[in-house]
Amino acid sequence: MAKYELLARQIKEQIERGVWIENEKLPSLRKQAEQTGFSLMTVLHAYQMLESQGLVSSQERSGFLVTAKANGVSKERVQATDAVSVNDFVYEVLQASRDPHMFSLGFAYPDPGLYPRQHLNKSIAAAAQRISLTSAMDNLPPGNLELRKIIAKRYAAKGINISPDEIIITAGALEALNLSLQACTMPGDWVVIESPVFYGTLQALQRLGLKAITVTVSAENGLDLAAVERAFKNHDVKACWLMSNFQNPVGYSLSDIEKQKVAALLSKYEVALIEDDVYAELYTEKRAPLPIKHFMEESNSMLCSSFSKSLVAGYRIGWVAAGKRALDIQKQQIMSTLATSAPIQLALVDYLSTKNYELHLKQLRKKLVSRKRAMTAFLNDIFEGVATIHAHKGGYFLWVECQHSIDTMVIYKEALRLHITIAPGKLFSLTDEFNHCFRLNASFELNDAKCNQLRKLALFIKSIS
Repeated sequence: MAKYELLARQIKEQIERGVWIENEKLPSLRKQAEQTGFSLMTVLHAYQMLESQGLVSSQERSGFLVTAKANGVSKERVQATDAVSVNDFVYEVLQASRDPHMFSLGFAYPDPGLYPRQHLNKSIAAAAQRISLTSAMDNLPPGNLELRKIIAKRYAAKGINISPDEIIITAGALEALNLSLQACTMPGDWVVIESPVFYGTLQALQRLGLKAITVTVSAENGLDLAAVERAFKNHDVKACWLMSNFQNPVGYSLSDIEKQKVAALLSKYEVALIEDDVYAELYTEKRAPLPIKHFMEESNSMLCSSFSKSLVAGYRIGWVAAGKRALDIQKQQIMSTLATSAPIQLALVDYLSTKNYELHLKQLRKKLVSRKRAMTAFLNDIFEGVATIHAHKGGYFLWVECQHSIDTMVIYKEALRLHITIAPGKLFSLTDEFNHCFRLNASFELNDAKCNQLRKLALFIKSIS
């Protein structure tokens, strides 16, 4: 833990215990430095961190005043973190999911049996016959023109106006997200992210040497917009990485009104938006959900998605609608991966040019709704009294919240013994805030054997509750 974080925690505890009361002035930077032995810069960073959490406020010529009442401090919604490290644990969880004997409820992708393998194989064969010696050059960044046109038309059908010229085809959504982050930040910059958050976000920040400001996403209430604005106001934030539809891991989706408010904040504070929209096709309502980008007047946004969650994971084809940063991202891609697989791009053009995709999506959504409903009902029964199952419409994840005294790492290890993988809360946060939670993949069909495995896990959770 950094020194300023330690000091901020100490002062927060003092406020909670009534040492410092509402509207009381904290010691000056110099006096606090003398009392604690920390540097002036460390004290300043600690006070700024407390301000981002809504515990104190800076007053011109008056220093910092306490804004929270003793014993009534609101639950922390924003946390600033200098260093990000998560890779080792992510690797461990992903390796466990590779075991074919596991009931992979910790898996990030839908049940592979839901993919239209036969139709896709035919499209690959057709693409192989048509591929030319110049196809590699034709599919260099920004990618295959026909594929970009198809993606643009699919957005247009939803009322989202995106030009094929601003779309860059990438090796999956994660590359799109990483390239977008690189296009608008430098090492040491502040980036606002959700918490809990998709672990790929944490990996990207770690790799690029960026600093995270985490804003809590509640399974009941979603993103705290007031906390987002405090983060923008109190830090020089360069980018905001959000998942507005079927958020991974909690499953919450922002309403159109909330998306408009986020768009307004991004515009007001001139913060770039990196929007992860990989689950957008997995909706249950009649109308497809709109991204935040739709509500932004300017193009200071990068909308990232892929076919990995809705069509097939192994093809690793994604894209970013990059707006004014399209050229910058193309240049970065050439220096990193050079280009996305030309044969796979051609195969997708072949497949997407037919009506097969729309039929597949209708069937996929129907099956996901059915399986998610069945698993939710079963888990509500066996976990009654020890855990709450948060199930939102759309997507295929369930967020399981146990009693706060439970460490889901203990459950994770027992689940492995029972040949089940889960995704513990530690995977999605830089803190211990969600250690009592875990994510489950509800895209798999239940049978008697799998139900028995889950019953045994439920009995274990009850035994430690």
